[in-house]
Amino acid sequence: MSPKINRFKRIIVKIGSSLITSNGQGLDSNALKEWTRQVAEIKQQGCEVILVSSGAVAEGMLRLRWNKRPSMIHDLQAAAAVGQMGLIRAYEDAFQTFGLHTAQILLTHDDLTNRMRYLNARSTLRTLIDMDIVPIVNENDSIATDEIKFGDNDTLAALVANLTEADTLIILTDQDGLFTADPRTSSKAIKIDIADAGDPSLEKMATNNGSTFGSGGMITKLRAAKRAARSGTHTIIANGKESNVLLRIVAGEAIGTLLKTSKPVMAARKQWLSNHLQVRGSVTLDDGAIRAITTNHKSLLPIGVIAIEGNFDRGDVVTCTNKDGDVIAYGLINYNFEETDQIKGVTSEKIEETLGYVDDLELISRDNLALDN
Repeated sequence: MSPKINRFKRIIVKIGSSLITSNGQGLDSNALKEWTRQVAEIKQQGCEVILVSSGAVAEGMLRLRWNKRPSMIHDLQAAAAVGQMGLIRAYEDAFQTFGLHTAQILLTHDDLTNRMRYLNARSTLRTLIDMDIVPIVNENDSIATDEIKFGDNDTLAALVANLTEADTLIILTDQDGLFTADPRTSSKAIKIDIADAGDPSLEKMATNNGSTFGSGGMITKLRAAKRAARSGTHTIIANGKESNVLLRIVAGEAIGTLLKTSKPVMAARKQWLSNHLQVRGSVTLDDGAIRAITTNHKSLLPIGVIAIEGNFDRGDVVTCTNKDGDVIAYGLINYNFEETDQIKGVTSEKIEETLGYVDDLELISRDNLALDN
């Protein structure tokens, strides 16, 4: 079965470093102009497009005359700060030839874990789309640290898809799609044309070998597709070196791998909860509690908790895991670490007896729980 989506309305296009730089040595101006041309033509067809583009660090390396990508976070921040100027200027100049304006959007994970800033980012992106402006999104590498950075633009693109409720996420890479094995090393590798986003068997096939100048491998693309599916977004992983690849995909041609979403769209608030890449802690649940929150859609009660980790306060996001450490859900917890440690495994009726007071009978309300589908 060939990958195909019948209708494209709002598209997130993620362009990796290998497709927009000259082997990591600055921007490839011809490649950038080619992407700009395709996006302009897609917009003329009535599609809304948001670009998630790499390239700032590579451009900064060129301007700073560095031949090797630095490993120190502060060096990367400096390169990104220098290179972002050139990246956005190049895009703005290229899109101007088609009478289109661009807007620079720089995000960190911290921007999206804060509820108010999350909503502000969503409003800004939607307003830019309504104004027929092409938003160009990148991680704010100039201030990101190991604690708050997304780590790769595949994840960032999926989060932008959630923010804007895009129908399609197109991840352009230097591979023809998802294969049963790494096609660079195995002659038996077979391309997968279509699959369900979030299928756990896919991750077993994926390689985590990113390119020299990128930070994501195929595994990050699969996880991005799973995340994008929460807002009803289909994902296409395709080779960006194919001629007119964006135009051909939008025209309905079968290119790359289509990862379809078949699960119900997650409510916006629960998308926000599940998009926390870093959390303050975790609570381990027994089998009964897992059934209660997954099958019966109930709240999490303290009696179902068998262990906790972290250093969280009331209102922080924590993960709910099974005994093997697999994430079952994300939730806003109603008690801090010390309180939770005291009431874990007890019935709700005994919370007051244990703590001397009771704030909530539930450890996490079902309205503040988002399953990791």
